Amino acid sequence: MGKEAKTNAMRLLERAKIPYQPHEYPHEAGEAVDGATVARLTGQDPARVYKTLVTQGADRNYYVFVVPVLAELDLKKAAKAVGAKSIAMIHVADINKITGYIRGGCSPVGMKKQFTTVFDASCLAQANILVSGGRIGTQIEVAPAGLLAATGGTTADIAITTNGAATPAPGGPGEGHGNHRAVQP
Repeated sequence: MGKEAKTNAMRLLERAKIPYQPHEYPHEAGEAVDGATVARLTGQDPARVYKTLVTQGADRNYYVFVVPVLAELDLKKAAKAVGAKSIAMIHVADINKITGYIRGGCSPVGMKKQFTTVFDASCLAQANILVSGGRIGTQIEVAPAGLLAATGGTTADIAITTNGAATPAPGGPGEGHGNHRAVQP
């Protein structure tokens, strides 16, 4: 793998003695890649690759949700999971100011502040899952229990599985905040 620069997410996992495996994938400088493409480029089953979505509740608090890349976030289930009346996706332009990460490189580990974090319960069926390593082009493979420990996270049924075809959002797809659809039935 050579000399990779460690990200904040990697340093925090190391400090907590949580094992992880970094995975790099090719990308254009600064260009986010959708989650299905990340799975393909890293040679992973998309069911093991998760995206990090940041929302804001009606209570003005921020909440982080981690769902499979080929799934959508169910906003009603997500709000119920955190005890909020309702939640909405934050604007892409606000990602860096809120999390310290950029679009396409938003990891649930190592945000500027520890937000309430909920992983889709499907992660528990996997030995390891991949999430953003904290920059575009880097994923980290970690056991779900390790990610839950590192983020203080919980699990809930918050995702709606799609037909397997990821639909990029207009204006450029991005793992972490471009290739997502939030559903509010």
